[in-house]
Amino acid sequence: MSLENQSGSLETTIQNTVATVQFGHPASNSFPRQLLDRLTTEINSLSRNEEVTVIVLKSEGTRAFCSGASFDELLAVTNEEQGTEFFSGFAHLLNAMRNCSKIIIGRVQGKAVGGGVGIIAACDYAFATPESAIKLSELAIGIGPFVIEPAVSRKIGKAAMSEMTLSAEEWKSAEWALANKLYAEIHETDKLDGAVHNFVQKLSSYNPEALIEMKKIIWEGTETWESLLIERAAITGRLVLSGFAKNALTQFKK
Repeated sequence: MSLENQSGSLETTIQNTVATVQFGHPASNSFPRQLLDRLTTEINSLSRNEEVTVIVLKSEGTRAFCSGASFDELLAVTNEEQGTEFFSGFAHLLNAMRNCSKIIIGRVQGKAVGGGVGIIAACDYAFATPESAIKLSELAIGIGPFVIEPAVSRKIGKAAMSEMTLSAEEWKSAEWALANKLYAEIHETDKLDGAVHNFVQKLSSYNPEALIEMKKIIWEGTETWESLLIERAAITGRLVLSGFAKNALTQFKK
C-alpha cells in the first residue's frame, strides 16, 4: 500500500510476518497532522492483522529520521481548539503504538527532534546509527515536550528527560541516547539494515501469542495515557498561541 501527496508519504510492505512501515516528508520527515493520522490508522490496522507479528518503523531517505511537528501547521494555529487538535495527533499516534498488539522496532538512520524523539521512545526496541543524535527543542520555540514526555520519561527516566528538555538547543549524541536506553543498539549506517533484519527475523520466529503477552507487560502502568496525553496536548495547544511561541517559530522557520 502506498499513499503519497503533499502531506507526505506512507508505505507499508509485509514480508512473511514482518510489516515494514515507512513514512516520509520533504521537510526532514516532519509530521503534518494528516500524515500523523495516516500513520496512526496504519498502526491500528496492523495491530489487528493476524498475519503480522512484528512491525519495523522507519523513515525515508538517508538523513533525518524525523524532525517532529510541521512548523507551517504550528504557525497556522489560531485558537486553543485548533492547537489541542493538532497536538492530539501525536497523542493518538503514541497511544496507537502503546496499544498495538505487535512489537514495534524502530530503525533510526539519522537525527530526531521533538515529536520524532517521542516516536522513538514509543518503539519497543530501537536501532540507530552514530549519526542519530536527538534533541528536545520545544522550550526554545515557546512550548514544551508535554505530549511526548510520558513516553520519553518512561524510556530514559525523568532525569535524562529533564536534561534534554532544559538544554533545548543542545544535540545529545547517539551514544548518549544509547547509554540512556532510548536506543537498544547502534550500528554503522552500512550495517544498520542487516542488524535490523537479523533481529527481526529471530523475533518474528517466536510464538506470536508470547509476543502479544510480552507487549502488554512492556507497557504496564500506562493505562492513564488515553486521557493524559490529550490533557498534555491542551497545554501545548494553549502555549503555541503565545507571542513568544509565534515569534520563535517564525525565526526558527527562517
